[in-house]
Amino acid sequence: MNPPPRQARSVARLAAVQALYQMETAGAGVEAVIREFGEHRFDRDLDGLRLAQADEAFFGELVRGVVADQAPIDKAVSRRLAKDWRLERIDATARAILRAGAYELMRRADVPAEVAINEYVEIAKSFFDGPEAGFVNAALDGVARDARGA
Repeated sequence: MNPPPRQARSVARLAAVQALYQMETAGAGVEAVIREFGEHRFDRDLDGLRLAQADEAFFGELVRGVVADQAPIDKAVSRRLAKDWRLERIDATARAILRAGAYELMRRADVPAEVAINEYVEIAKSFFDGPEAGFVNAALDGVARDARGA
């Protein structure tokens, strides 16, 4: 069986960040959010244009994995924040990006660190105009060094 195309994983990563944000801000449960994305958001048309297909299995793994491993993920990210910054103080979207990226860096050795970091930096750029993409890059690079000795 061939692996899903790279674009399908990129879509899954973006959707995972959106799902994590939704879970945090709306208090929705992990399985309910995964089901909602599968039933209502993936493989749909938007204004007559077909959206890119997502790797739904990868999406589910990311969301479930971040939730299951949130304590060690948050600890790993927090170690890479400036001295007086707490993870709770960071914007919820940026927090979701950092958590998803850290999950991949810590638990998915099959994904090269450079690929994971680049993907989440690009996601940050799609949400923010300011320095957040650089912040995400620096934090995830630090998490990669800690997790992989890279």
